[in-house]
Amino acid sequence: MKIIIVGGGKVGETLVADLSREGHDITVIDRHDNVVEQICDRYDVMGLSGNGASYTILQEADIEHADLVIAATGHDELNLFVCLLARKAGNCQTIARVHNPEYNRAVNFIKDELGLALVINQEFASAQEAARVLRFPSAIEINTFAKGKVELLHFRIPQGSILDGLDLYSMHEKLACNVLVCTLEREGSMTIPQGNTVLKAGDVISIVAPLEEQERFFSKIGLETHAVRNVMIIGGGDVALYLARMLLNTGIQVKVLEKDLKRCEELAERIPKATIIHGDGTDKELLDEEGIRYTEGVVCLTGIDEENVVLSLYAKTCGVRKIITKVNRVAFEEVFESLNLDTMISPKNITAELIVQYVRAMQNSFGSNIETLHRIMDDQAEALEFMIRDNFTRQEVPLSELSLKPGVLVGAIYRNGRFILPRGRDVIKLGDTVLIITTLKGVNDIGDVFN
Repeated sequence: MKIIIVGGGKVGETLVADLSREGHDITVIDRHDNVVEQICDRYDVMGLSGNGASYTILQEADIEHADLVIAATGHDELNLFVCLLARKAGNCQTIARVHNPEYNRAVNFIKDELGLALVINQEFASAQEAARVLRFPSAIEINTFAKGKVELLHFRIPQGSILDGLDLYSMHEKLACNVLVCTLEREGSMTIPQGNTVLKAGDVISIVAPLEEQERFFSKIGLETHAVRNVMIIGGGDVALYLARMLLNTGIQVKVLEKDLKRCEELAERIPKATIIHGDGTDKELLDEEGIRYTEGVVCLTGIDEENVVLSLYAKTCGVRKIITKVNRVAFEEVFESLNLDTMISPKNITAELIVQYVRAMQNSFGSNIETLHRIMDDQAEALEFMIRDNFTRQEVPLSELSLKPGVLVGAIYRNGRFILPRGRDVIKLGDTVLIITTLKGVNDIGDVFN
């Protein structure tokens, strides 16, 4: 596909990296020559310096033959105008990045009136991800499918856990829980485990289970399942605003530390039920005064990755039950991950996942399209949700008789409001939602995972 990306910032560069890796013809537009030059050299794509909202520049980028335009600058109004212009000039699909909370309230109206394929608010999506793990603190990450009815939970096996030294066959016998272990990451390497795979303390595993089974499983292995009761948010940006609203709506107490006085006044007006503290969240004395040692959840959302990492490490020494760290820097992600910082969220990666999901669906408009896509285990695998349509040729065939490609696991089937943990005798039917876990890259259709 021919894709034009307007904006070469953190989000734009991440999109260029992901979409060029998937084999698409990419042209990036940015006002700054050095940004365009750097991205073109790094990813071997076409680039233009100039205003992406200029009809002339879009013509130079061959808008008439473009399949998709993604507006990912830091300015909402510019992104919306670029999409409107692109629709008129090239009759292509358009995606706009927005972050203003005022626009978020009217997102469906904006999308429909401007004819946009997607409107993505990465700050809101990041807040949703943080809220999910605060509800289930033992999980490092929670991916949702089937409109929230199916969850893939990632967690680290602690020292002294009952799981340490158990193979998966023995785990099912000993715990008598209806769960499926989908992935295992050990020392940076990920596998899809087999029944004889032995689990070890320190492993990061992902499980899928009916919602009612999750608490039973975590209780049996000695991990807490209750949501945190109070949260300290360090940094008062838009992610903090969205997250505070979500947490307050579920009865969780929220305290926000923000060093800009004017922003504190705005937050106090927008989220009156939260406690807003004017002060530098990187000040250790202030953190101690505000009771970090008695706080169950800490979310580090300053605009500087290194600050967030240091704050998270300090919160860890204070015995905080759940810590979430926002990181955006591409170059140091591996370093941050090596620190075992509990849960990390990356707004730019969340945005990229949503757009890659849409692009793959565009390529496969007649098949069983991807409904949801999550990159998991440090991007070593993907969790994909498919809706089964009538062109799926393997309906009603027992899973034990289907030939899956190596590196593929059927993780769950959701049918008529019922969760099915798949066994060999289960079948896939028309209308099912199917969760596929795979190390294969570029899967567009559920048919791609079968031999």
